[in-house]
Amino acid sequence: MKSFIGRHEVRDHHDYLELSLGTDPALWLGVEGESASERAARLDAGLDILADDPDLAPAVVAVITEAIGHRPGPLVAVLAPVGGVR
Repeated sequence: MKSFIGRHEVRDHHDYLELSLGTDPALWLGVEGESASERAARLDAGLDILADDPDLAPAVVAVITEAIGHRPGPLVAVLAPVGGVR
């Protein structure tokens, strides 16, 4: 059975997230091994997107929260430099 959002076929969870958020989830979750300059550019792009569409923020927070709950190790390591993990 195939799943669709609009005319786009959803093949996996990544497709679902990308279509529901309108952006690649990697923009919000980071990419393993990214450099400091790549991370800064990614975060800057995310801030620009949220400035243009503040209603997107709750969905982004939900995606990040869910991702941390399922894979805390790698994501905590990526997010920790932002403000630390408590």
